[in-house]
Amino acid sequence: MKTRSFFGKKYLSLDLRELTLEPGPADVIVKVHACGVCGTDLNFLRDWEEEAMPLGHEIAGEVVFCGPSVRNVKEGDMVTVEDCSMCGSCPDCKSGHPEFCRNLHTLNGFPGMGEYVMVNCGNLNVYTGLDPLHACLTEPLAVALAAVNKADIPVNGSVMIFGTGPIGLLTAALAKHRGAGFVGISGRSADTVMNRARLALAEKIGCDLVVTTQTQDLVGEVKKLYPAGVDRVIVTSPPASAVDAFEIIRFGGAISLLGLSFKGDCVIPLDVNAAIFNKTAINTVFAEPAIGFGTATELIKRGVIDASLFQTHAFGPDQAQEVLKANLMGTLPIIKSVFMPFA
Repeated sequence: MKTRSFFGKKYLSLDLRELTLEPGPADVIVKVHACGVCGTDLNFLRDWEEEAMPLGHEIAGEVVFCGPSVRNVKEGDMVTVEDCSMCGSCPDCKSGHPEFCRNLHTLNGFPGMGEYVMVNCGNLNVYTGLDPLHACLTEPLAVALAAVNKADIPVNGSVMIFGTGPIGLLTAALAKHRGAGFVGISGRSADTVMNRARLALAEKIGCDLVVTTQTQDLVGEVKKLYPAGVDRVIVTSPPASAVDAFEIIRFGGAISLLGLSFKGDCVIPLDVNAAIFNKTAINTVFAEPAIGFGTATELIKRGVIDASLFQTHAFGPDQAQEVLKANLMGTLPIIKSVFMPFA
């Protein structure tokens, strides 16, 4: 069986390749119905200069083939696909720490932005009652869920989220649901159609403070409300923005870092003495292997997270160059765009 799938790298260089799928006994072939575009995909298309990377890992689709040893899914099941799944048999998995598993089941190099993917059956989660367009929000929502869980925001506590991208916005919505008393969010600017749409959504989902750092003093705006600093900061924006997190965190507060950059600007100055004296906890969040897909799907099904607010622009293969360029340039009011190869 073959699939046509997108790879990409810097300068919005897209390569539609034909790949062969040769499943093993525990493998499943999934027909992709929807695949969300992640910030990582956009980083590749803007900054990655080496070999073109497979694009897309936020996948919802339909099982069309099962290897002979597969028991957990069957042909016709609608599934979300974990891009990195725990193996279940390594020492970390066996000792109750699957989050540290390094013997991962992956997408085997198959882009989610394609017609089909081939994965181990353990990567799949069956769902019902959702449009695939909305179901594929499961993966980024699970990332946001990992960030909020790691932050351990106190009930009625205060949290400032850096970044108005989809992960930042989903994190803000989850923080509200979890019981934070104050949720603020910061974006860099309101100078594009896309940025303005995201800032507007931040207000719609109930953020108590929305700051644009290009025109406002983030530290000053937060300190007006919380002179001693906020309980938590979650950084979903690029690493350079994390500097301000140490200026607004309260004594004994915690900072969670999950924003990445592939441009070589991932090093920031850090006053270690000040962090120690301020008893600042520094957490990193890397949502591999995938954990929380079941919870994320239920949050979407129950309407706690309204997927229609986030999945705003669907596109097919012929529109890929146009829509991905709009993602990079900010020329459309995109919150998240979703590749749908057969729509």
